[in-house]
Amino acid sequence: ARRFAKIIIRTAMWSSCRFNILHKTLVARLNTCCRLQAMNTAGRNLPKFYITRRIPPDGLKALQQAGSCEIQQWDSDDPVPRSELLKKVSGIHALYCLLTEKIDKEVLDAAGPSLKVVSTMSVGYDHLSLDELKNRGIRVGFTPDVLTEAVAELTIALLLATSRRLIEAVEEAKNGGWGTWKPLWMCGSGLTESTVGIIGLGRIGEAIVNRLRPFGVKKFLYNDIAPREELAAKISVDFVSLEELAKQSDFLLVCCALTPETQGMCNKGLFSKMKRSSVFINTSRGAVVNQEDLYHALANGQIASAGLDVTVPEPLPTNHPLFKLKNCVILPHIASATVETRNAMAALAAHNLLAGLKGEAMPKELKL
Repeated sequence: ARRFAKIIIRTAMWSSCRFNILHKTLVARLNTCCRLQAMNTAGRNLPKFYITRRIPPDGLKALQQAGSCEIQQWDSDDPVPRSELLKKVSGIHALYCLLTEKIDKEVLDAAGPSLKVVSTMSVGYDHLSLDELKNRGIRVGFTPDVLTEAVAELTIALLLATSRRLIEAVEEAKNGGWGTWKPLWMCGSGLTESTVGIIGLGRIGEAIVNRLRPFGVKKFLYNDIAPREELAAKISVDFVSLEELAKQSDFLLVCCALTPETQGMCNKGLFSKMKRSSVFINTSRGAVVNQEDLYHALANGQIASAGLDVTVPEPLPTNHPLFKLKNCVILPHIASATVETRNAMAALAAHNLLAGLKGEAMPKELKL
């Protein structure tokens, strides 16, 4: 009887153990299924980002480290085709774009009501339809400040290359035009004791003034939509009318934003008032300048030379008349092209996008 009782007890204990193991296994499997289902559900609800270009690594890294998002990207150094953009924006929550993409009603309609944030990797925003974005309650991030130093540096480099005829001189050295030393050959204009005029005294204009002062510039003038008295007093520049700016400046630098008021403002009227020895530099937006008028001013000797980092269109066709002029230096829109600056721009655009999607304050938000 005792032996029989022990067998019964052992059997009961073994059955209980098996039951516990089976129970734990079933619970574990159930939990796994629940987790997988939750992950699948969450995956369907992840915020979707679309990036319209291959961007510097710091920007992509910031987005990837944020996690909990679905990122799609046009993985090319060339702009995304319009048809591809319209297809890919459907149902996205945030758009990371560049200045080459026109974000207008058509794109916003294609994206639909899910789109909450547009972040552009640029300081300019003339490619964005601001009224449409405002009407739809879409927040906009941009990247001012981080490219100020790089653009100021390039502006001065372009000024010197243009005024001292560096590109022309390099070509003469290459093609055999370099003969004996001649007193008047390849003479350009110097900055010492000159008058520098600036159209648009913003962050970049201020940075340019600070960098040019050691060159011995005699006087700095500026024109803007309104006098900027505090800044002007701080860096010792004088406000004058646009006409007076054209008349007095030995070097005229365009640093303003592209707006309906500034579009085409540098035209034959402006060039006709400038000195024949004047140097004209534009590192803002191509559409600020009437290029046909600029060509005639250069070809007819109304002004001495011009340096352009921006044009209309971009790229400028290689058969464009401006390329045929020796006194016109044209760069392929590289003002912000330093590794450090482009990474900083990419990261700032990413942080703007992430903050906007969370409903937080963006590091740099464009107030609509």
